[in-house]
Amino acid sequence: MHHRLGRILLAMLVVAALGSTVVLGGCKSGEKSLVSFWPKADKERVVPKPAEPPRWPLTGLDAPSEEATHLRVVSVKIENSPEARPQTNLQMADVVYESVTEGGITRFNCIFQSQSPDIIGPVRSARLSDLYIVPEYNALFVFSGASSSVNSRVNQSGIDNLSEDAGISYPFSRSSSRPRPHNLYLTLSKLREESVKRKMDQTQNLTGFAFDRTAVEATASPVAGISIPFSTANKVDWTYDAASNTYLRVNNGKKFMDAATNKQVSARNVVVLWAQHKTASRDKVGSVTYEIILKGSGQCAVFRNGQRFDGTWETDGTKPPSFRAQDGTLIKLSPGNTWFQVVQPSVNIAMK
Repeated sequence: MHHRLGRILLAMLVVAALGSTVVLGGCKSGEKSLVSFWPKADKERVVPKPAEPPRWPLTGLDAPSEEATHLRVVSVKIENSPEARPQTNLQMADVVYESVTEGGITRFNCIFQSQSPDIIGPVRSARLSDLYIVPEYNALFVFSGASSSVNSRVNQSGIDNLSEDAGISYPFSRSSSRPRPHNLYLTLSKLREESVKRKMDQTQNLTGFAFDRTAVEATASPVAGISIPFSTANKVDWTYDAASNTYLRVNNGKKFMDAATNKQVSARNVVVLWAQHKTASRDKVGSVTYEIILKGSGQCAVFRNGQRFDGTWETDGTKPPSFRAQDGTLIKLSPGNTWFQVVQPSVNIAMK
């Protein structure tokens, strides 16, 4: 029994010795065996996303500061009869709405924020469509002359009214180079002074447009031009200029110029909005005043980078419209200025 137990103990000692030889066999005399462990990863390391630079909400272009992007927007009603051309500083507007008025001529609602031109004009009267546009941008509203019904609705709407109709004269002046009523101009810096004096808000948190900043690849068949027949009295053409990646405006067959720059007016984005036009009144010669419903939704066509994107526009009336394709994806704008061409649902546009 003792001999058997001794043999078992001896065998265990031999195995232990052999095991020690295997563990230490790779080590030279005097060296220590080091064991390295991988650190335990609780979660993936997150690399912080670089901070977005401040950008103007209505153009998507770089702004000098975040504070600057909260500057209160100014909406100016500008004439587009032949006697009003060339207008001054339309090119500096972030956004322009064009819609038809009496007799088939069109009028502009120009939205200024990122650029502050000294002189803007000629300033003319408001229309019912402005009751939809101005609140979407929470803008200071500038116009001169409006019917009693339009003035009444502007006053009831709570819009910050800085018009001649509201008894304001300080920011306005008449040019001797044109006859009335096509010669009233606005000095924007004076308008802002007037708004401070009247204790109107100078800043705002504005919902902007969605912009596509990716590099644009040339398409096989770009849309070279757009033709928009607002009426028999006003036909607008936009020609795509690939060199500047903008659309150049032609009005009734003539280049549409800006008096301040003596250059043809251009837009980075041209957006056609089909919207309901309700007859508001009719004068003695049959000219119709429309209430253009720019709240809710409708069809749209977005032209940017020489391409066309069809979809729908939508707004609840408290922010600028957004645009979606049929599959629900957002149609984004190209960074830069935008012209909205507001037409009746029955109007067909043509492309080149």
